[in-house]
Amino acid sequence: MASSLLASWLRLYPTVQVFATWTGITCAQVNSQDIPARQFFERHGGSTSGHTNNWAVLVCASRYWFNYRHMANALGMYRTVKRLGIPDSNIILMLADDVACNPRNKVPGCVYADQARSLDLYGDNIEVDYRGYEVTVENFLRVLTGRMDPSVPRSKRLLTDDRSNIFVYMTGHGGNEFLKFQDNEEISAFDIADAFEQMWQKKRYNEIFFMIDTCQANTMYSKFYSPNILATGSSDIHENSYSHENDYDIGVAVIDKFTHYILQFMEGINKTSQASMQDLFNIYDYKKFDSNAGVRSDLFGRPLTHALVTDFFGGVAQAEVLKSSLPEVRAEADFESWDTSPSSATHTDDYIVPLVLPDITDTGNSSTEPVPDNNESLFPEPHLMDLFVSARAAPGSLRGAMAGTARSWASTLIVLALVAWVCAKR
Repeated sequence: MASSLLASWLRLYPTVQVFATWTGITCAQVNSQDIPARQFFERHGGSTSGHTNNWAVLVCASRYWFNYRHMANALGMYRTVKRLGIPDSNIILMLADDVACNPRNKVPGCVYADQARSLDLYGDNIEVDYRGYEVTVENFLRVLTGRMDPSVPRSKRLLTDDRSNIFVYMTGHGGNEFLKFQDNEEISAFDIADAFEQMWQKKRYNEIFFMIDTCQANTMYSKFYSPNILATGSSDIHENSYSHENDYDIGVAVIDKFTHYILQFMEGINKTSQASMQDLFNIYDYKKFDSNAGVRSDLFGRPLTHALVTDFFGGVAQAEVLKSSLPEVRAEADFESWDTSPSSATHTDDYIVPLVLPDITDTGNSSTEPVPDNNESLFPEPHLMDLFVSARAAPGSLRGAMAGTARSWASTLIVLALVAWVCAKR
């Protein structure tokens, strides 16, 4: 029996060897397509996070005029993440929103974070997702976990996935392992820890950066137990978080110290900055804050020197055009004489697609001309009509990769079928 199986295997060996060689070559071609991308990000010192999208959840848990500074804290963070590339569609802002139009506000419709009133944080381009009495512990937890009523619009949902980096910022009045919501209810450190664990189990995040500015803030992240979470707070247990500056015209403090210095650091960051989270934490100073700001990184999966600030505060995408991957560009003398029918293609994988480009050669005339009714003048310059793209299924293209993968699986299945057939015969 053993000798007959060995003889059958020897007869099949040349065929198996051919299939194995073909499969190996195809897989090598597919894997080689990732090399230019890896080289690019290594060359440019890109992020090691692995995320594909950024989100921010910004919560001001206070209300009433005397808590002006807490709303300025949240609005300052809102302005920063928008400036660094996170769109409003990816920001959940929870704000009492009772300051800008308060009768005691001497500058109606404005919120400032300094006595000089140099920058209006409220402005005319702000989207508050949860306003007034909508700012509750229940709504905050539902936003994080995604357990929403079907009637809740998409603009109020945290539509994240397992490739999302989330920045969670909270400010208000708190104590040992709790944060008050509008002097009406409290959220505990256990509540937030369990919400993050639900998010991890449901694959709702890649990494989370949790920041909180309140009294005894560091106790709020002491109960976290889920992976890939980096946390920081403004003050240790039994310590207060202090305001930074007062505006005597309106009679209230306008921002807290911890948030003020964070925002001051962020003003030096742009979308292409290579500053790390360690650089951010290096500015922590008891003399500035009058409290011991803390950092918890034991749950975080990367060194702080390798985690960029823009991994959480911005939405940054790097790209590079490789000459070897450029599509074929062909020019013809007469646009109307082209035959774009499938039968005219010289190769079975040719697809002729018109490429319409703006005219950037003539910058002297900036006037806007109306679009003519006839189709003869749709292209402002004749040479732009001559640009067409011929997309071939080259080994480096996506179609080539998909075809190679299919061939690899087919080869494996054929070999397994032959072996099973021989064994069944014996």
